[in-house]
Amino acid sequence: MSRGASAGTLRALHRDRAAGDPLVLPGPWDAVSARAFEAAGFPALATPSAGVAASLGYADGETPAAEMFAAVARIVRAVSVPVTADLEGGYGLPAAELVERVRESGAVGVNLEDTGRDRALTDARAHADRLAEVRAAAGPELFLNARVDVYIRGAADPVTAAIDRALLYAEAGADCVYPIAAPPADLPVLRAALGDVPLNALAGAGAPPFAELGRLGATRITFGDGLLLRARTDLTALATSLRDAGGW
Repeated sequence: MSRGASAGTLRALHRDRAAGDPLVLPGPWDAVSARAFEAAGFPALATPSAGVAASLGYADGETPAAEMFAAVARIVRAVSVPVTADLEGGYGLPAAELVERVRESGAVGVNLEDTGRDRALTDARAHADRLAEVRAAAGPELFLNARVDVYIRGAADPVTAAIDRALLYAEAGADCVYPIAAPPADLPVLRAALGDVPLNALAGAGAPPFAELGRLGATRITFGDGLLLRARTDLTALATSLRDAGGW
C-alpha cells in the first residue's frame, strides 16, 4: 500500500465537498504517469482498465487478471497517494479472493462494472449481491465504486435505470456510484435522486469544466482512458517531429 494511503483517506476525500469543487482523480496507466499526476498535486488516483490494457498491449477488456493486478501494484508502489483500481467486473474471482488480490496490490479502492463477460448488462439484483459480498469480505478497508453501465449499453430509459441500479448498489455497500457516460444534463436529476450518495462523472473531450460538473451534481470526476489517449496524441506529434527534424 502507498505510504499513508488508506480507504478511509480516500473515503474522506469524497465527503463534504462544495458543489463546485468535485474530487478530480486522474487515471494513470503506468508508474511514470502516476508519478506525474502525484507531482501535480492530485490527492488520489484512479487507474482506468482500458488505459492499463493499452499500455500492456491489450484491447480493452482483454487484459489477463494477473497482468492487471501486477500493473496496479507497480502504480501503487510508485506513489504515496491512495490509488483506486478499475478491475472491470472482477475477472470472475470470488469476492474474498478479489479482495485479497486488491489488498496484495496495495490499492485501497476498486471500481467494479455491471457489464458481464458477454458485454451485456448484468442483472441488477445479482450485481448488488456481488457488491455486498465484496463489501462483506473487505469491511471498511476498501473504497467500493459501483459502475452503472446503462448509458453505454443502450437502456431504453437510462436515467431511471441508472437511479434504480445506483440506489440498489449503494444499499449493497457501494461508497460511490458511477453511471458512466451520463450526459451532464442528466447529472442534476441523478444527484437529486441519490441524495448524499457520492456520484462519479466521466469527463470526456468537450465536457464542461470540472467546477461546472460539480455544480451539476458530480462528487468526483474520472477520465477513463482519455488521458492516455491525449498523451498518445502528444507522443505521436513528438515522434513525427523527431522524424521530420532529424534531431531534437
